[in-house]
Amino acid sequence: MAEPQFRTPKGTHDVLPEEQRYMTYIKKAVRHRARQAGYKRMDPPIFEDRRIFERGIGEHTDIVEKELFSVLGKRSEEQTDKSEFALRPEFTAGMCRSYIEHGMQQLPQPVELFAIGPCFRHDRPQKGRFRQFHQFDLEVIGLKDPSLDAQLIHVVTKIFADLRILDRLTLQINNIGTAENRTAFVQALKDFFIGKERNLPELDRERLTTNPLRLLDSKEEDTQVLLKGAPLFEQFLSDESKQYHATLLEYLDALGIAYVPNPHLVRGLDYYTQTVFEFWDQTTGAQNAVGGGGRYDGLIELLGGKPTPGVGFAGGMERIIWHMKEAGVQAPHKDQVDVFVAQLGPEAKKNCLLLISELREKGVHTVGALGEASLKSQMRLADKFEALFALLLGKMEVKRGTIILRDMKKGQQQEVPFDGIVDHVITLLGEKNLDTYTLRDQFAGPTDD
Repeated sequence: MAEPQFRTPKGTHDVLPEEQRYMTYIKKAVRHRARQAGYKRMDPPIFEDRRIFERGIGEHTDIVEKELFSVLGKRSEEQTDKSEFALRPEFTAGMCRSYIEHGMQQLPQPVELFAIGPCFRHDRPQKGRFRQFHQFDLEVIGLKDPSLDAQLIHVVTKIFADLRILDRLTLQINNIGTAENRTAFVQALKDFFIGKERNLPELDRERLTTNPLRLLDSKEEDTQVLLKGAPLFEQFLSDESKQYHATLLEYLDALGIAYVPNPHLVRGLDYYTQTVFEFWDQTTGAQNAVGGGGRYDGLIELLGGKPTPGVGFAGGMERIIWHMKEAGVQAPHKDQVDVFVAQLGPEAKKNCLLLISELREKGVHTVGALGEASLKSQMRLADKFEALFALLLGKMEVKRGTIILRDMKKGQQQEVPFDGIVDHVITLLGEKNLDTYTLRDQFAGPTDD
């Protein structure tokens, strides 16, 4: 085979039909649990004003400094410079911008929103990490209460349980206090590292200057050794933050949700306050986390709105798919070909066009071979499609008003009346106790992505 002339850009991948089955399965689980809990779906734009991410996520975070995909807009007559946009690296900042722009503070609070779609980060590609990736996102905006944090976490655990990977994960949780708490702790951390900078790896030396909290979840062994003698975050938490966290843990206990207190968990975005949490792989820990979230009570004010609390979560769908495959979870196969229609002769072809159309309208997954191939070739194609049944119509069957029905698994066939064949096929499919998704839902209308 010749080498392809073009390939996917580095850090991206085609979502081929097999993986698309998993994507659809995850979306269905998210939609079910989110709507069950009162969330409504929205889709923010794939690109936004770059400043939304700089203000919300933080100018000195890895995402903004190194990983934003910038997009230059065309200069308009009203502008002296081209507008600078960025592909969204996450959903929360854009959804909070939408909350402000569309006056959602006038709605009953809290406003519960969810989104599903691609995000983009110019990160170094590695296992389970791509430059274009997919997330599902849940946001609860407008009220602050530990019970809301607990309910959000509960919905997420239900989604992971539905996908049959919850037992592979541990919920890591922490409280990082208010902005004032963090300011005091950051200064103490900087003071602690005075004279120790040379013992830090290069990346962590930069973080000490730009974003010292990221030292707490550093993967570098030298940094972790030094941190054993560093001040603890909990020493700087206000009594209010401690009580908030204690109440949240009580609610998680009441809901039967297992968790691991993790005082080093800070998450990498500037907008977080109070509650932060992540779901880690039980064996590899943070290296293969499937998602995380937390409270962002100051974000909407940073974006120009009135002070408004919020809490959210984002899950990485490629990481989830990896876990599902590792756990042997098979996504339902909705693309099963139920019936393959083969024909010989012009009259048979005309009759089969109508037959194929009627079968599809009744919700039967049907493929028709309407070319000029021999019957033998058509049946080989039916085998490749792994069709459950084949319908064969030739010149003699047209004259007799019959059609040949073949059970492809049993290798048995019979000649039956052409009239009524559609209902006959539907009955046979039902007797096989198939997951006849389209047959049950044929009048439900199309589902969203």
